[in-house]
Amino acid sequence: MAQADLETMAPKKLKNKLPWTGIFTLLGPSGVWLLLLLVLPTLVIFQLSLVPNIHPGEVVNPSGLDNYFRILDGDNLRVVWRSLTFAFGTTIACLLMGFPVSYWLAQMAPKRWRNILLLGFILPLWTSSLLRSYAWITILSPTGVLNSVLGVTGLSLNILNTNIAVLIGMAYSYLPYMVLILYASLEKLDRQLLEASADLGAKPIDTFLRVTIPQTLPGISAGSLLVFISGLGDFVDPELLGGASSMTMSRLIYNQFLGLSRNWGFGSALSMTLIFAVSISIALLLKYGDRDVTT
Repeated sequence: MAQADLETMAPKKLKNKLPWTGIFTLLGPSGVWLLLLLVLPTLVIFQLSLVPNIHPGEVVNPSGLDNYFRILDGDNLRVVWRSLTFAFGTTIACLLMGFPVSYWLAQMAPKRWRNILLLGFILPLWTSSLLRSYAWITILSPTGVLNSVLGVTGLSLNILNTNIAVLIGMAYSYLPYMVLILYASLEKLDRQLLEASADLGAKPIDTFLRVTIPQTLPGISAGSLLVFISGLGDFVDPELLGGASSMTMSRLIYNQFLGLSRNWGFGSALSMTLIFAVSISIALLLKYGDRDVTT
């Protein structure tokens, strides 16, 4: 047998001889961590979701899916729909704003400035989301920066405590994620295909739709799903910028556990519904997202 064949077979033999104790040693710490802080709490929440009208200190006796059917009630269903609307709206806004910026950074910006420009988009993530929301309160309040600037023209906008303010705050919070993921996808764009499309007489819009979009579709999917997942569970922006009329699932869950309602069963059912929705989104992200970006 040739020396090359022996070298090729060696890693396979070592892999086959790896003892189970070695595998458990490598996976054990993370496995215990996930078991204690993810799997077991999720099972407890699922058990509580099967108990109608349970309050702190009461005996847990699962009896049915009443809490899940309660989500379909008119007011609660409107809260779920509002959460989905905020998540979709934020995703669309981030995609529309982030794609041109990412394209310019990846294809047109000078290479020596790209890292600095990317750092400029990452900098807001270094501050607390709570501080960013309070900054938007300062900007959008009736006596804030925006109305002070518009006062010169005689205009005044009352945006704070509206759905528009929530979308502005959420889009600002998650835009850097969209830009970074799209940049990683657009950086790999094959410029030869763009040049070939132009040489064949295609219009810029046709080149964009038939060449650029298909090549970057995995990155678009990954960025959109990541923003959607983050926006679906956002608590700070709707709470601080939306007021009482912008109730979302996250705020409703908070009210069930720590607010005046104190209905842990219904809050657990809402939590499991949100976990299920996020799990589906993550599965779609892993299946259709750009593997080079998501991994």
